[in-house]
Amino acid sequence: MSFATYLLGIVAGLVALASVIELLRRRRLRERHAVWWFVAALLALVIGVFPATLTWASQLLGIEVPTNFVFFISIVILFFVNLQHAGELTDLEDRTRTLAEEVALLRVKLDRLDAGSDERDRDA
Repeated sequence: MSFATYLLGIVAGLVALASVIELLRRRRLRERHAVWWFVAALLALVIGVFPATLTWASQLLGIEVPTNFVFFISIVILFFVNLQHAGELTDLEDRTRTLAEEVALLRVKLDRLDAGSDERDRDA
């Protein structure tokens, strides 16, 4: 591995880690969403600093090409991010449905109150 490639790996890991931390600091990313991105950034940094770790882990798992292991880990992390977002989307859909039902009930109640006040106005 050339020095430029080694340096690029370290810089990429640092940029990824700094990006996640900065998004958290600016409140553009919530902690519960940042967990998997933080794990990915840390893994990128560890692999950038210690590239032999990637080769060792690939051989340990029987993966011949270390790059394939990187793609596999990336896909797994993206799967967990997607799964987390799907769960939160389901919760939001449930809350939206509940709120829509409550609004509909309040409108019915308001219409009944308006109808009752119109009858009292006519009687008076």
